[in-house]
Amino acid sequence: MDPRIVTCIAPVNIAVIKYWGKRDEELILPINDSFSLTLDTKEMRAKTTIMTSPEFEKDQIWLNDKEESMENPRLQRCLGEIRKRSQASHKNWKIRICSENNFPTAAGLASSAAGYACLVYALSKIFEINGDISALARLGSGSACRSTLGGFVRWHMGSSPEGTDSFSESLFSSDHWNDIKVLICVVSDSREKVPSSEGMRNGVKTSSLLKYRAEEDVPRRMETIIEAVKNKDFESFAEIVMKDSNQFHAICMDTYPPNPYLNDTSHAISSLVHEINAKYRKNMVCYTYDAGPNACLFMPSSSLDLLAGYLQHFFPRSPDSSDEAFFLGKSLSPRNLTETDLNGLELKTRPNGLKYIISTEIGSGPECLSSKLKSDVHLLNASSGLPIIK
Repeated sequence: MDPRIVTCIAPVNIAVIKYWGKRDEELILPINDSFSLTLDTKEMRAKTTIMTSPEFEKDQIWLNDKEESMENPRLQRCLGEIRKRSQASHKNWKIRICSENNFPTAAGLASSAAGYACLVYALSKIFEINGDISALARLGSGSACRSTLGGFVRWHMGSSPEGTDSFSESLFSSDHWNDIKVLICVVSDSREKVPSSEGMRNGVKTSSLLKYRAEEDVPRRMETIIEAVKNKDFESFAEIVMKDSNQFHAICMDTYPPNPYLNDTSHAISSLVHEINAKYRKNMVCYTYDAGPNACLFMPSSSLDLLAGYLQHFFPRSPDSSDEAFFLGKSLSPRNLTETDLNGLELKTRPNGLKYIISTEIGSGPECLSSKLKSDVHLLNASSGLPIIK
């Protein structure tokens, strides 16, 4: 029988009501609902090729050009559940997986979310599974269940001990509020010192603030942010997003021992955002941080070039720094700031504080690029089943 191959891409999602803490480590069941915005795959995405053949003697996986072990429990759990659900005649053939990200891995940029969403989506295509796959992706990485969908996504924590009601739902499509623009400020592309799985495990054990947030604050915030998105109310949206991010990092510091994911540049970006909003007497921009120092800024399109100008001014590159572009992704035109633009802002400049900035927007969910044996999008050679050397 002929081998089969499929190549898919899946997006990064940015949680604005954070998922932090599990009530079941094996099934990856959260202690609270969460809400996220899916980003456009044109700028940030995971790409995965999966090939299956009766000739393959064992399962293999390559991540970002490096062969990894297939013994990862979460990987095995996803693969096992997919094969269990599949009715395809080839469901027990061995597979080869090759995956890559076009953004920093493990730097607080939700790489595992995009990676596992892409893996499960590609597996569902090659093993002919239809229907919702968010609960399957959740078995690999909790936040991955949100990357299986586009637009504005709610992850329902559920109440079933078996996790049957813990899944994601797209409440609004990517074009519902397409005026929202996104700037990802990359402070560091190094691996997190404390992995998020370890950080949230310690938080559940030691932080009383975490318990209060999950039971009291998140339910109220979920209602408010959904209403804000429905009404395209950026003023309310921005306030909720920043408050939830601040509380999340307060929990990280309330955890014992603490997890200080933010650094001085992170705090400087937050200060700049608040100074700008105070100057213009409205929320022009808002920030959120995941488990790392990199900031995700949301703003209306009318504020984009002004905000880019402020970031370029307060976090300039020195003349002898890298020749690589400072702004990546979608094109923008940073404003040349005037004295009036800078009046009232007290933040000191931090040369080389940012490595680069990715400009993007809200996007749709995973996509299948090709399932044909002959295609130039694959990461595996369809003849040998081995990674294509670039």
